[in-house]
Parts: sequence; structure tokens; C-alpha cells
Amino acid sequence: MSLLSLIAALLLEQIHPLSSRKYLYTWLSGYVEFFQRNFNAGQQKHGRIAWLLAVAAPLVLVVSVHYLLLSVHPVFALAFSILVLYLTMGFRQFSHYYTDIHLALRDKHLDIARELLGKWLGKSCHELSNEEVARVTIEQALLCSHRNVFGVVFWFVVCMMLGLGPIGAILYRLALFLNNRWGKQDETEFGKFGEFALNAYHIMEWLPLRLTACTFAIVGNFEDTAYCWRNQAADWPDPEAGILLASGAGALGVKLGQTIVLDSSPEFRPEIGLDDEADAEYMQSAIGLVWRALVFWLIMLLLLTVANLLG
Repeated sequence: MSLLSLIAALLLEQIHPLSSRKYLYTWLSGYVEFFQRNFNAGQQKHGRIAWLLAVAAPLVLVVSVHYLLLSVHPVFALAFSILVLYLTMGFRQFSHYYTDIHLALRDKHLDIARELLGKWLGKSCHELSNEEVARVTIEQALLCSHRNVFGVVFWFVVCMMLGLGPIGAILYRLALFLNNRWGKQDETEFGKFGEFALNAYHIMEWLPLRLTACTFAIVGNFEDTAYCWRNQAADWPDPEAGILLASGAGALGVKLGQTIVLDSSPEFRPEIGLDDEADAEYMQSAIGLVWRALVFWLIMLLLLTVANLLG
């Protein structure tokens, strides 16, 4: 059921991209704001209680609906799993920016590419060069591909195997959203309320992030990926993001990172990757890397499903 749900959700998103996802985020923002407003007293224990309550309600609802539909007919449960994945997973959540930036750089419209990247990042990118725009766009694509696809797939499959239905996809996206809203806040203003959200997300990310990085090594340049992961990932400001970016840069054979100017201020970042400077051609290669990695995961899931059936 996991494999069929994943394939169906991916096909559905390609055929009919979800255009109203922003309204889901608006609703979710209000939902999370309710718990923040009523539980934030600046202490970690309050953040833990708020996080557990905020996550528990959707998970209980999803599990209940899943088992109710399963009791009626497995086809209805399958359709529900596809719906959950359709709402939580997919390339189209970020690929429109990536595609438009790629086309702008390919057609030598640097100003348009800068403007599009600035909208994606929420920062001014008017001082970036052609190579810098390509580098930052590839970095964003690697991070988003994991957070919107691979991380969701991992937890969806794990929870489906445990008989919990599609709650894994909901749990991962909620953990990511709560980390962005609570875990990344300045402690001087937010207190320790967001510590639990930050720690919970790091725990959930530890294994799937490394599996994504390993997959990049398998479907890309294995030796360069291993070298960059081992020698460069820890230098990135966020070591976990550094693992993903270093492995992606090594797999592609391209240089990422390096100091850039955003919002008219320099942002100092270490150089990661090897060989060539980023350009529009490497942007195309990055998308190919992500698709190969996804196909590899689907093949592994197919083999696991066959082995389970034969067993």
C-alpha cells in the first residue's frame, strides 16, 4: 500500500499540482499560533506540552479516519493515504521557483533570476552574480527536496509498516513547521519555549537526512560525496544541512557555499563541493540527481514489499 500511495501521489501532483496549499499553511499558522499564545511562558516544559498537544490532535484524527476507512474497505484507506501524501509531499512545493530561475539563467536574464530567488528566500538577491544565483538555487533545491519529499517518504513508510496509517507524513511536516515557527526563534525574546520543537525535529531528521545523503552518493559520484561529507559538512553553520549540501555538491561535482551578499549584507559561508562553478547546466543536473534518488528509494521500497509478500 505504501508504494502504491507514493506513486499515485507523485503522479497526481505532476498531473494536477495543488494550487491551494498556501491556504493550508495559513490555517496551520493560526492553529500553531493558538498553542503558542496560550502556552508560551518562556520555559522548555511549556514548549514540550504545547508541541505534544499541537501534534497529538492531527495524528489522532488521521489514525481514526484511516482505521475507519480500512474497516469499510482497504481501497478507501489507500485513497486517504494518497490524499495525505498529496497534501504533504511533492516537488511542486518548490519546483516552480527552481524551474523559473533555471530558465531565466539559461536565457541570460539575470535580473529576473535574482528577483525570483529573492521571492523564494524572502531576501534581496540583487547583488548576486550568475554563478551565485545558481549556487544558492541548487542549495535550496537540495534542502527542499529532502524536506518536501524524502523526509516525508521516510516517515510515511515507517509508520505504514508499523500499522499506524499515513500519520508519518503528517508528523514529519508538523515537526518541521513547529521547528521553523518555534525552534528557530531568538531565545532572548522567545525564551526556551522552542527548545523542545528544535530537539524533536533534530531527532526526527537524524536518520532520514543521512539516508538521503547516502542515496545522493549512490546515484551520483560516490567518492566525491564521501569526501565532501567527511571533510566539509561540519563546517556549515547548520551541520545537518551541511551533510545534505556537502553530499549533494560532491555527488554533482560542483562548488556550493562561499560568501554571498543577501539584503545588502555579506553572509559568510564555507566552500563545499569540488570541481566546477555552478551554472544553469548544473541546475539541470541537480534535478536529475534528485529524481534518480527518488527512483532509487521507490525501487528499494518495491524490493522490500516483494520480500515481505514472499516472507
